[in-house]
Amino acid sequence: MDALTAVLDALDPLLPGLEADYKDLHAHPELAFQEKRTAALVAERLAAQGGWEVTTGVGRTGVVGVLRNGEGPVVMLRADMDALPVKEATGLPYASTVTATDDSGTEVPVMHACGHDMHVAALIGACALLAARTDHWKGTVVAVFQPGEESGYGARAMVDDGLFERFPHPDVVLGQHVGPGPVGLLATCPGTVMGATDSITVKLFGRGGHGSKPEAAVDPVVMASSLVLRLQTIASREIAAQEPVVVTVGRLQAGTTAAVIPDTAELGINVRTSSAPVRDKVLAAIERLARAESAAAGATADPDITSVYHLPMTVNDTAAAERVADAHRKAFGDGAVMTMGPTTASEDFGILATAAKVPSVYWFYGGLDPEVFSAAFAAGRLDEDIPQNHSSTFAPQAGPALNIGVRSMVAAALSWLDASPADGTAA
Repeated sequence: MDALTAVLDALDPLLPGLEADYKDLHAHPELAFQEKRTAALVAERLAAQGGWEVTTGVGRTGVVGVLRNGEGPVVMLRADMDALPVKEATGLPYASTVTATDDSGTEVPVMHACGHDMHVAALIGACALLAARTDHWKGTVVAVFQPGEESGYGARAMVDDGLFERFPHPDVVLGQHVGPGPVGLLATCPGTVMGATDSITVKLFGRGGHGSKPEAAVDPVVMASSLVLRLQTIASREIAAQEPVVVTVGRLQAGTTAAVIPDTAELGINVRTSSAPVRDKVLAAIERLARAESAAAGATADPDITSVYHLPMTVNDTAAAERVADAHRKAFGDGAVMTMGPTTASEDFGILATAAKVPSVYWFYGGLDPEVFSAAFAAGRLDEDIPQNHSSTFAPQAGPALNIGVRSMVAAALSWLDASPADGTAA
């Protein structure tokens, strides 16, 4: 029996407990760097599996487990833990009704709208299988349960807290993400798999006044509204059509009441790019347009333009990506594994491999009902009928998606970990 078959053979009895953990995590989501309950559950599960050296509080709320099993490669497996300030509308019996206080002091609804609860449960399952079948592989597994991915600071926080000094240095970093595809489909690509993202705040300065006398004021709301529209011309009129660029204004805040023209307006802008030159051009255009709109409106001061965070592109090592794809074909069949192009979504996963100076591979797997997906595809209604990550109705199929998530992570890990003599091969 080969190592993959032997290790995965122990999965079925674990699935009910893993599904219970997933549903528990889904019902109890936590915002970035507030993942104390989640971290405690992870630490408890790893400790119960035996063999793991468990460290909590890495990068504030992160958990790192180390499983040493003789000489061999060191493989880092990563799952993110945090949820989003989204009010759940799935109608599931284990739907979240949680609220929390965000960094601004505002009480917000919280939901695992991006599937990080699935990532955590799947990695717990992969850890359990690897711990239970140490006679079939050699090496060291470093399981990283990362906080704060949605904030953009989580991976950096763990690196800054000594992730690669305090724990075994990896030979490869592996990560996965559940998405809005059908259960049973896996996808990745060599090279750039996800683009860079920048979060920017632009504050515009007007002169407040009475709503009945706009001529005596400088209205920052009009200024902001015009800027929102102008920003949409960056991708459509300043960047070549073949370059994937997205500029989104996800937040516009101004004033407190209808009868008062406020002094300021503030925009929260999100930018997605796939090359450094294009990123530079887009950021320069945002600043140019913000200053131009301020000048055109007679603003009382130049705009305040602040970078909130930057996430670099996620780039898969070509040889390592093919190695993982081969492992997934072996585990799921050739027809289940596809090569995709780069996506404009972004992640902080790449920070880990960049900091460690080792190859990394990031892949996606479907989490939705294949029949529902197929019906939507046949009707040409994928956008209308299939919830995307970050949607209030996004919810992977608990059992089937979890099964795939555990198996795909184990298969990828074992493609690096040395097979043991129990498999009839040299260690």
